[in-house]
Amino acid sequence: MSSEPASEEKKTVPRAPGLLRGSSVVGGATLLSRVLGLARDMVFARFAGAGDAADAFFVAFKIPNFFRRLFAEGAFAQAFVPVLAEYRQKGGIAAARELNDRVAGALGGTLLLVTLFGILCAPLVAGIFAFGWWWDGSEREKFALATEMLRITFPYLMLISLTGFAGAVLNSFDRFAIPALTPVLLNLVLIGAAVLGTRWFEPPIMALAWGVLAAGVVQLLFQLPFLMRMGLLPSPKWDWRYPGVRKILRLMAPAIFGVSVTQISLVLDTVLASFLPTGSVSWLYFSDRLVELPLGVFGVAVATVILPNLSRQHVGGDPQRFSQTLDWALRSVTLISLPAALALIVLAEPLLTTLFQYGRMEPRDMSMAAWSLRAYALGLLGFMLIKVLAPGYFARQDTYTPVRFGLIAIAAKMLLSLAFVIPLHHYFRLGHMGLALATAAQAALNAWLLFKGLRRDAVYQPERGWGAFLLRLLAANLAMVGLLLVALTIWPEWSNWAWWERAWRMGVLVAGGGGAYLLVLLASGLRPRHFRPQA
Repeated sequence: MSSEPASEEKKTVPRAPGLLRGSSVVGGATLLSRVLGLARDMVFARFAGAGDAADAFFVAFKIPNFFRRLFAEGAFAQAFVPVLAEYRQKGGIAAARELNDRVAGALGGTLLLVTLFGILCAPLVAGIFAFGWWWDGSEREKFALATEMLRITFPYLMLISLTGFAGAVLNSFDRFAIPALTPVLLNLVLIGAAVLGTRWFEPPIMALAWGVLAAGVVQLLFQLPFLMRMGLLPSPKWDWRYPGVRKILRLMAPAIFGVSVTQISLVLDTVLASFLPTGSVSWLYFSDRLVELPLGVFGVAVATVILPNLSRQHVGGDPQRFSQTLDWALRSVTLISLPAALALIVLAEPLLTTLFQYGRMEPRDMSMAAWSLRAYALGLLGFMLIKVLAPGYFARQDTYTPVRFGLIAIAAKMLLSLAFVIPLHHYFRLGHMGLALATAAQAALNAWLLFKGLRRDAVYQPERGWGAFLLRLLAANLAMVGLLLVALTIWPEWSNWAWWERAWRMGVLVAGGGGAYLLVLLASGLRPRHFRPQA
């Protein structure tokens, strides 16, 4: 590597205002994407409902998404960003470019081979993820449809993983907005495919599979000009012996489990749900989408911003600032996740009815999805804490400790899933809700183990004021929940109203509950200065 670091590498790590601005940019862009994602799912609900075709599509969409989150956004990003930060710190922009070229070649070549395998062996892959459909002779038609769509959607893995690589480079250079805006294109393309394309395909659900493929192409092409403008567009080189590539691979192997335990558990839910009644996969999908809204807007936004900062703080030998950054992140996600979880629990069925009960969706579908939404919401705090605690390990290039914790958590989750789904007595059968409840328990356990590990190693030291902060949150959340419960006694019959009647009432509930929460926080004395690290 070059011995002359670029001048920009000498900048100090951003303080809390910089972290707040960065997370606000990512959160705002992600909010736009998630809102469009809800619009996309509303379109899905109208055109596909929750039957066999919808279940088949969601499996065909989940499989490449699972691998994408596992390799591109999960293990790869968490291993790549700290190594890129190290190369920037020690060798400047020239070293970063050299690393990018080698990583692009290794990643691109591997993804091409995996994609070809997925297309050629689609029945095998679909059989692993939806074993129940293959096993049950009456579900073979649904299994065949899922396999056919998987051949179309699987190349999305390669396209979106390369998009994730480009986004990781941009995030490493504090260009957060473009990667955060990129998923907007996925939602726009899929909405267009559902509204305009379904009339040209038989069965109509095939239009969504082709929409997934088109969205992957559009998202990758969107990011390339920004890399080119920064002079970081890679020239791929196949060089597995390059030290940076080998280091990323060493870090990435255990990180696959450490950062992606939640994704693994969700796919295992899909496998078990394939043994449950028709509609279970769709009920889990729609409830998971609502939990993903606060998780994606706030949890992922904060995690995206702190990882490059934590990596630079570790390389720069600043453990105090490292701990303060983690403390800021923990307070931020706690401030958002607790009211979000309680609101999802209280408003589960009205919210699902407002968003999705149209076209082929029936009130029973909303009632069943509401149970899994409440269960998922119990784990929202755990999901968010994992997002911000895991970077505390990955930034220090420790990917082995989270693996141990992740394996413990996922083992516990699988035992709970089997206990809830295949009980000894039918009165204790929880079905798809049991899968969501086990996932929530797994997230809580994983987050607790990550937190205890950081405290044990003295990597994280809580700042002053946590006790008062939690008391303020308790009072604010009680006020919000009380207001929402009273409102639901006044407006109990959501299924009987037109869409616009549901929409304005839900808007009133969200605004009223959020307003009550914020007013109590302000009245209790909480101010933005409580989120600033100590000097």
